Amino acid sequence: MSDKHPLSGMTVIFTGTPKAKEAVASVQLQGGTPIILPLIKTVEKVVPTDSLRMQTCASYEWLIFTSANAVRYFGRKMEQVGLAPSDIPVKIAAVGSETAKALEDIGLKADFIPSTFSAEHFVDEFPAFSDEADRCLFLKGDLAKETIKEGLPNEVDEWTVYETVDDLEGILGVKDLLKQGGKTAVLFASPSAVRVFSEQIAAETGWTGFTIGAIGHVTEEALLEAGAEVHVKPERYTLLDLVRELGNRKEGMS
Repeated sequence: MSDKHPLSGMTVIFTGTPKAKEAVASVQLQGGTPIILPLIKTVEKVVPTDSLRMQTCASYEWLIFTSANAVRYFGRKMEQVGLAPSDIPVKIAAVGSETAKALEDIGLKADFIPSTFSAEHFVDEFPAFSDEADRCLFLKGDLAKETIKEGLPNEVDEWTVYETVDDLEGILGVKDLLKQGGKTAVLFASPSAVRVFSEQIAAETGWTGFTIGAIGHVTEEALLEAGAEVHVKPERYTLLDLVRELGNRKEGMS
């Protein structure tokens, strides 16, 4: 295996739509073949009260985002009601550099990012940067855990801006690739993707015969609970770092 191309001959499957093109490019630079086969997809959650909720955002001291998806769907709702970034003069907290980048893409800026990209570290560190009396609005997906709402001393309202559903095309694609064999890595970026693999794919392919990567500890826990062995997990929870760690891994590759 070449040090310059540690992923030579390896197919690297992204089971969620990569939010960072750099991760896909990194696979190619390391000699691997990236294939994007999302096991899940997100859809905007639309309810009649969306316009009113958007208008009340400015009444909070903080908006909290833990995913780039939440930022993107929030941005859509901003456009739908004709709000500009300047119309939301509140502080913004974001978990992760990818979430912070998504905020920049819609004209907003993160005022607080935890040192480690996880909701658990967020609730530990956020109180030092805010007042307990600050009201917060947590923008989230339908599968988000209660860590933010239950872990902060602040009053936290929640707004579900998107929902997660299975992606049947991606499920079939992953099945076909794994059945073909060969040197393959499957990268998981969320517990949702793990759930779909476990329910829709693992019965036919099992969890062995390929390298398994988890973007962070929450996804790792979901994989372990499903009966999988996690071979690769980065210290910094981004897709790009996961791919880099995959390339650094010298032994035990399938």
